[in-house]
Amino acid sequence: MTKLPPTGTWYKSSRSDAAKQCVEVFLGDGKVGVRDSEAVGPELWFPEEAWRSFIDSRVWDR
Repeated sequence: MTKLPPTGTWYKSSRSDAAKQCVEVFLGDGKVGVRDSEAVGPELWFPEEAWRSFIDSRVWDR
């Protein structure tokens, strides 16, 4: 990541374009939201610490 993502607003994941998947992420208030930007549906919310642990795991590199 070349710059920090915005906080307090939904933004499209940088990994979405390559895989043609539209995932949006929301950072703010100690929590992180994830949703599908193309289909109206549920939002998933995680504590910031859990999200940071997921990102640090680099599970998608396996």
